[in-house]
Amino acid sequence: MIELRPFSGLGHAQHGWLDATHHFSFADYHDPARTHWGQLRVWNDDSIAPQTGFPPHGHRDMEIVTFVRSGAISHRDSLGNAGRTAAGDVQVMSAGSGIQHSEYNLENEVTTLFQIWIMPDAGGGEPAWGQREFPRADRSGQWTVVASGQPDADNALPIRADARVLAATVAAGEQIRYAADPRRHLYLVAATGRIRVNGVEADARDGVAITGEAEVVVEAVDASEVVMVDTR
Repeated sequence: MIELRPFSGLGHAQHGWLDATHHFSFADYHDPARTHWGQLRVWNDDSIAPQTGFPPHGHRDMEIVTFVRSGAISHRDSLGNAGRTAAGDVQVMSAGSGIQHSEYNLENEVTTLFQIWIMPDAGGGEPAWGQREFPRADRSGQWTVVASGQPDADNALPIRADARVLAATVAAGEQIRYAADPRRHLYLVAATGRIRVNGVEADARDGVAITGEAEVVVEAVDASEVVMVDTR
């Protein structure tokens, strides 16, 4: 089963400094048919104005993956961690028993990112944060696992869930394949470019919900950057 979720039909909130689009129910946007997809709970498509951002706030019992599409995001948390994650790179935060953090766009340009929340396999535990560079050139024509519940096997940032977050860049006219478990839930978004997913066409920033498929074939109609989550 492949369900196309056009960008124009997703939840939207305009806060001035933040232009947010919600693939799933979030904050004031609620769609009872779209509260989660497997363990995937949130996929927010955010544009953050220069010199603005999210002031300190708390999270618990959630795996939060931030994929920066353009610009950069600067993180600081109650554990003493601080870092700047630039375009194409990824940060993860395991909220565990509770953590306070802030995220600011300290750049002189708009920062765009996907923020992806995955429900952990178990609640509690010590919170943690990490970031890593994932050069776009290394993802050309192939999937790269950027966050995983099996980080050593996948050479990825760790998350505490039976899940993987993957990214790829695909040249126009090329395709990439992913061997899927039909019992699992996959969710795929092209950050840029028009694509076909098992023959279903999707524009940039549309959501593609997938289950019951043994293989996922992504063909780039235009040069594309693609992000996908695979959860139970």
